[in-house]
Amino acid sequence: MNILMLLAAGLMSVTVLIHVLMGGPEIMMPLRESGLHPVIRAVMDVIWHAITLVLICMAVALFWLAWNPNTALLMIVSAISVGFGVLFIWYGLTQLQSLWTMPQWIVFLGVPALAVWGARASF
Repeated sequence: MNILMLLAAGLMSVTVLIHVLMGGPEIMMPLRESGLHPVIRAVMDVIWHAITLVLICMAVALFWLAWNPNTALLMIVSAISVGFGVLFIWYGLTQLQSLWTMPQWIVFLGVPALAVWGARASF
């Protein structure tokens, strides 16, 4: 068992819970109640749930990697996570002029850092 990979999996699992339990009421409910066109609201729902699915798959993959080293799977999960982190940094800086309004980038860069650190010990 790879403890650092397990820690990364746990952190991603907590991220899923925060996304669902806090992000829904804070982000999705106001958007659903807005006057946006129904098609835009429907696409927004699809994207929200797709992100939820991706986060769950990433957590499951990291748990798998804690017992089953697989470089390709680690690279895919890490690339997705780093991509999310870069998006949060980019839009935080360009649209909000702050990294701290959306600090999710810390988790999305921290998870692959932990996972790769853990993988170095076992691969």
